Amino acid sequence: MSTTVCLAAARTVAYPQGSGHLWVYLQWALGLRALGCDVFWLEGIDPRDPEQQSLERVAALKVRLEQYGFAESLALFSLRGDIRVAPHHIFFTIGETVGTPDALFPDCGLRWHYTRPPVFLAQWPPIPGRSSAPYTTVTHWWGSAFEFEGRIINEEKHVAFLEYQDLPSKTTVHLELAICLAEHYEEWRSRMEPFGWKIREAWDVSATPQSYRAYIQQSRGEFSCAKPSCVTLANAWISDRTLCYLASGKPAVVQHTGKSRFLPDAEGLFRFRDMDEAVRALAAAESDYARHSRLARALAEEFDARDVVARVLEQALATRRADRERPEAAVTRS
Repeated sequence: MSTTVCLAAARTVAYPQGSGHLWVYLQWALGLRALGCDVFWLEGIDPRDPEQQSLERVAALKVRLEQYGFAESLALFSLRGDIRVAPHHIFFTIGETVGTPDALFPDCGLRWHYTRPPVFLAQWPPIPGRSSAPYTTVTHWWGSAFEFEGRIINEEKHVAFLEYQDLPSKTTVHLELAICLAEHYEEWRSRMEPFGWKIREAWDVSATPQSYRAYIQQSRGEFSCAKPSCVTLANAWISDRTLCYLASGKPAVVQHTGKSRFLPDAEGLFRFRDMDEAVRALAAAESDYARHSRLARALAEEFDARDVVARVLEQALATRRADRERPEAAVTRS
């Protein structure tokens, strides 16, 4: 008998042009199906939204899911309390330091199990990179801030990128940012392009899962900064987007988010802490591009969705079985 899994995506239905967000959950769904699971794609609908808007969003999501075989697996629920979820019995995190002695933040009294984020390799084959293509990324620009232990920690990506606004003048590679800017596009394009950045509107490159993948695979590599919170709290996080670049054979130069047991600092994946390290990383990637392209793909293979999902399922199901067996054992002893 196959295992049935409800995959609760975080409002992909309300984010029709954000295919990078959709791919986060597609990696899991494709991995689950490859292991023989029956997958339900669970989406919440806000009943306060106009009915016609909700109908159009659901139809658009079905179109995007259809070519991956999940259109008929879409299940809807109301965000106003239609569904009651049983208490969680196991907690997973993609933050490598979460719940460990190395963490700089509390664990909320929970036992956390680390899992690598997955990438479904069959959907992300390696594609040769043109020497004239830019290093790119797809990113949000704004966010929030929160107070932690008396400090204000920022979540806004533009704060991180502005620290590296002079980078194009210090490297020979082309750098391009696809940013969710909407009505602020011209403002930020005119602000960043004089420094040598090429600015694209993210919606133009991520309107469909295929266009998002094509944008990444037509890039030379990735250059990206992390949210300041990941850098400050050093959770050793890696972006699911970066894994897509790596799987496609694209070297990735990304901001350092803390000491890692799994992530290299200069082998296919380069992790920088300051401007000098970023400049050296781009130069190193270009100096032996073919080698770092191979290393990028090899690193992504350690995040193979089939293996990652299998380990998560094994842990989750084993914990659930143990929970069921404990009451039975108590009855037997009594």
